Amino acid sequence: MHINDIKKLLPGFSADATAEPISEITQDTPPSFPQLPDDALIIVPMRGIVLFPQIVLPLVIGRNSSVMAVQQAVRSEQQIGLIMQRHDRDKEAEPDDLHTVGTSADILRYITTPDGSHHMVCQGVRRFRLKAFLPGYPFLVASVEYYEEAEVVSRDIDARLITLKQKALEVLGLTRQAPVELVAAVQSVASPAMLADLIGSYLVAKADDKQQILALFDIQQRLDKVLELLNYRIEVLKLSNQINEQTQETMGQRQREFVLREQMKAIQKELGEGEENSAEIDDISKAISAANMPEEVEKQARKELGRLQHMSDASGEYSMVRSYLDWLTELPWAKASAGVIDIAKARDILNEDHYGLDKIKQRILEFLAVRKLNPNGKSPILCFVGPPGVGKTSLGRSIARAAGREFVRASLGGVHDEAEIRGHRRTYIGALPGNIIQSIRKAGTNNPVFMLDEMDKLGAGFQGDPSSALLEVLDPEQNFSFRDNYLGVAFDLSHIMFIGTANVLDNIPIPLRDRMEVIELTGYTLDEKAQIARRYLVGRQLEANGLTPEQCAITDQAIQSIIQDYTREAGCRNLEREIGSVFRRVAMRIAEGQVAREEIDADAIPTILGPKKFDSEVAMRTSEPGVATGLAWTPVGGDILFIEATKVPGNGKLILTGQLGDVMKESAQAALSLVKSHAVALGLNQDIFEKSDIHVHVPAGAIPKDGPSAGVAMFTALYSAFSGRVVQSDVAMTGEISLRGLVLPVGGIKEKVIAAARAGIKTVLLPARNRRDFEEIPEAVRNQLTFVWLEKVDEVLKLAIEQ
Repeated sequence: MHINDIKKLLPGFSADATAEPISEITQDTPPSFPQLPDDALIIVPMRGIVLFPQIVLPLVIGRNSSVMAVQQAVRSEQQIGLIMQRHDRDKEAEPDDLHTVGTSADILRYITTPDGSHHMVCQGVRRFRLKAFLPGYPFLVASVEYYEEAEVVSRDIDARLITLKQKALEVLGLTRQAPVELVAAVQSVASPAMLADLIGSYLVAKADDKQQILALFDIQQRLDKVLELLNYRIEVLKLSNQINEQTQETMGQRQREFVLREQMKAIQKELGEGEENSAEIDDISKAISAANMPEEVEKQARKELGRLQHMSDASGEYSMVRSYLDWLTELPWAKASAGVIDIAKARDILNEDHYGLDKIKQRILEFLAVRKLNPNGKSPILCFVGPPGVGKTSLGRSIARAAGREFVRASLGGVHDEAEIRGHRRTYIGALPGNIIQSIRKAGTNNPVFMLDEMDKLGAGFQGDPSSALLEVLDPEQNFSFRDNYLGVAFDLSHIMFIGTANVLDNIPIPLRDRMEVIELTGYTLDEKAQIARRYLVGRQLEANGLTPEQCAITDQAIQSIIQDYTREAGCRNLEREIGSVFRRVAMRIAEGQVAREEIDADAIPTILGPKKFDSEVAMRTSEPGVATGLAWTPVGGDILFIEATKVPGNGKLILTGQLGDVMKESAQAALSLVKSHAVALGLNQDIFEKSDIHVHVPAGAIPKDGPSAGVAMFTALYSAFSGRVVQSDVAMTGEISLRGLVLPVGGIKEKVIAAARAGIKTVLLPARNRRDFEEIPEAVRNQLTFVWLEKVDEVLKLAIEQ
């Protein structure tokens, strides 16, 4: 192949250019440099460019040292060595920055333009390898070792030569506007080495790949490397062309639709139709494109948009379709919160927002940690169960803040229509999506923290069972394709962090309960309430009533008085209300000008809030036979329960009063049977049972009571009534009894023990099989009480009866 065939590939370079250097050097007196040795070359670094032997290449020279080196080579009519830098830097190249293999070149033309830039056209001659750099020059000079290309003839080389030509022609065929001269050059080259260099120069895109080809002196390895790069280039070009064809096809279809729509607009304009809503249609179409809907949803939206185009805006169906499209375009199909979960920050947020609840916080942090390590995993759906006012809803807000996500809440209390969850069908007038889709639209992201509040208050009516509709929402195996009746298309709920709340777990249907991980929040102790009041409630109520800490203060003793004498609850809502009542009285006095600042102490509380609302249970305990103190669990926390038994003349009848449930009545009967069967061992006269009626009463008779937990207390009260011996007033007990005299485990141990401590009890008798619940009791309460674990009911009498 002649060099002039390659020169034709350079734009603006004539085929008859001579090899004589043409210089335009502005220096009148050339600087003097030491004479270069025979094996030395002036080295010019190149950024991102590789020159191959026999290839003609135009270059722009920018750095001062490179300009000086090229000008010296032009003056001395010497070749230069062109080597690519390892890093594309603008500063002067150091020897360590250069590759070790380069190409010597003849300078065919050197030009300095009027704007001061330097250009040259050079032709590669042969490969060389750097040996050592020579000092004493203002530019890079190095001794080099030249590589003479030897023509190798073998079947392996010939086979690779043929394959390489085929691959090169295939690449040129896939390349748009490939130069005809390059095709002819590839077809005519007979030298394997020259063909590899030609293809490496023009058909290999990356400079690093070109440098690898240049550094291969073995011709067979060089051909294999070029073949490998060409095969990769062919696959890329095929894929690129396929993408271009698909794009062109899509664009062609869209252009056709655009033309047809424009024609339709023109026809409608001539008929006087569609002028008013054309802009509206365009806006909706743009909103559909911007919503990044799934393909199925966008297809449905486009279909409805097409229907809307052909409707009159006076039609009743027009507003219905328009409203439907608004819902589709405003839902966050692809918009997600980019919050990053920081466990340390989440811990600080939980501690900042809530006092106590250590185990609950630990479980929430574990929940967030799993979400952080596996964002796409199917984490459990949490359900907070506990009395009112213990912070279930605020915990959800804290989780959202800790996870960096939006928070939405849907109250399920009183919902009895399945359409409230799944939405109404569009055929009904006034139809809307369900609460799930409405809340997601309100959140503006497809991965908020979604709280389903008051799940135990769900109802059921003739419109369907909403709890059944929630089964799909809260099932990670199904909710990725939740289908609202109004939308009629699937929406992915799998990215949402669902959190449920309830006061009582028993009211939640079992299938729905099975889909959630239940976390129980029990009531607060007196100390915890005092801390919560001091840290959160006081400041909040001061602000709500327009007061500042400088105007009003409340002592710790006053807070303790409000907690003990005016509130009796597991949570803190009533406590906050009473604190607000105190501050309102102070606000009135300050507003009237009576005082400028006031401090509330315990003595002022009865004056403001009135007489005490709750008497201390200690006052109700009397040293009379037949009265035992039991422990009860209620939906608002634990409480103590007095079991009263007395005997009157009769014929052995058992009378039960106090609104006792069936289970509690059976416990009383079992306790009486147990006392009768152990009468001899207990030292009781058996005749007394036949001559006396037994009356068991549980005070607070207006309040329904049920459950087996009072069995031990009933047994103790009956024994005390028959024996005339008094039960110790500072001992409380709980536990179910069997006819064999065994004490069986019961629930609500933490709440019951907290209630005992609040009532001033010193000793608590608990079933031995409830030892597993001991760690759940707050440490402050554990240190305040003495615990006795019961295996059999006989042990109660030794501990509870005064000797």
